[in-house]
Amino acid sequence: MNFLFFFIEDGLGIVAKLSECISSRGGNILSVDVFVPENKNVFYSRSEFVFDLNRWPRAEMDADFLKLSKLFNATRSVVRVPSFDRNYKVAILASKQDHCLVDLLHGWQSARLPLDVTCVISNHERGPNTHVMRFLERHRIPYHYLPTSKGNPRDGEVLDLVRDTDFLVLARYMQILSGEFLESYGKDIINIHHGLLPSFKGSYPSKQAYDAGVKMIGATSHFVTEELDAGPIIEQMVERVSHRDNLQSFVQKSENLEKQCLAKAIKSYCELRVLPFEKGKTVVF
Repeated sequence: MNFLFFFIEDGLGIVAKLSECISSRGGNILSVDVFVPENKNVFYSRSEFVFDLNRWPRAEMDADFLKLSKLFNATRSVVRVPSFDRNYKVAILASKQDHCLVDLLHGWQSARLPLDVTCVISNHERGPNTHVMRFLERHRIPYHYLPTSKGNPRDGEVLDLVRDTDFLVLARYMQILSGEFLESYGKDIINIHHGLLPSFKGSYPSKQAYDAGVKMIGATSHFVTEELDAGPIIEQMVERVSHRDNLQSFVQKSENLEKQCLAKAIKSYCELRVLPFEKGKTVVF
């Protein structure tokens, strides 16, 4: 399956031109998702299509879609051919809690997630015989232990390690990334928050939710911005709770949601399903 998305000014004949471009090269569109916001002259589109690389070489495909983008004066267009293009290069940042980290590593190992994990960075030291370290050593994934403090977030060292990645994943990394770091890195960073944003921001959201007597808990995956836990939301998952739950069961249910939510957000991002929409919002096809 191959993916293409367009973010362009709305107009007549966009889908027809796209279909003509793909079919003229022997390809076939399998699905087209379109979103035109109310009272806005903007057109968002994501397509899935199949084709024969021998009949439509990758370089020629890029040239064809570039012509189409210029024809429609596209703000942004991206095409991805998973069978030909390299996997996304990511670094994973994690702290003491490792359930999300472990799930991502297994997702990488099983090819469920189209990633190449360049390294794992943590402010928490892990012993040599822990399951995480054994996995990383077996697969030759570097582990960088960088203890941080309020006055020394180690931003420069982290930047040196992640400079060549396509995006970063914060798998329960319990450190705030500075505005200077975000500006210097300049690429997307995906975080998992163990709460249903915009409620229960910051630390201990499970306890906040438990103390509030909620009947539903959740996890939120979002892009990282300078404002804590306020970036555009990519994915959210929820589960019902009741008066019979205690704080421990809240945490256990939350951890299961966090793993699923983060993995789904990353998969959606890699499949070009996630598009920026207005300030602080996303379109997720």
